[in-house]
Amino acid sequence: QVQLVESGGGSVQAGGSLRLSCVASGYTYSSKYKAWFRQAPGKEREWVALIWTDDGSTYYADSVKGRFAISQDNAKNTVDLQMNSLKPEDTAMYYCAAADLLLASWQRGNGFGYWGQGTQVTVSS
Repeated sequence: QVQLVESGGGSVQAGGSLRLSCVASGYTYSSKYKAWFRQAPGKEREWVALIWTDDGSTYYADSVKGRFAISQDNAKNTVDLQMNSLKPEDTAMYYCAAADLLLASWQRGNGFGYWGQGTQVTVSS
C-alpha cells in the first residue's frame, strides 16, 4: 500500500519552531524526489522545499530559504521539515509529496503522484 503520513503540525507563536515529519511506505519509499508543499485558505498550493533522495540535494522556495530545512532519514523512511523563525504567513496546511521525476511546472505539484493527508501549521503574531 502506497502511503505518505505527515505529523508534527501545531500552533506556535511567531519566531517559534516546528518540525514536520513524513513517513513513506510502499512504492513512495523509493521515489527520487520528495517535497513539502503548503496551502493556506483561499490561496493556491505553494511549493516549500524539495529533496533529491539520490544525493540529498535540497532546494527551497525563496519565502522559506534560510529558515526551513528539509532532510531525509533513509533508515526510518522519513523526510522531515525543520521550520524555524516561523511567521504568521507560514500558516497553512502542509503536505508531503513524492515523485519519480520532475515534470514541467513541478513547483505547482505537477508530477507528484503521491500525497499525504496534510498537517496544519498555525503561527500567531
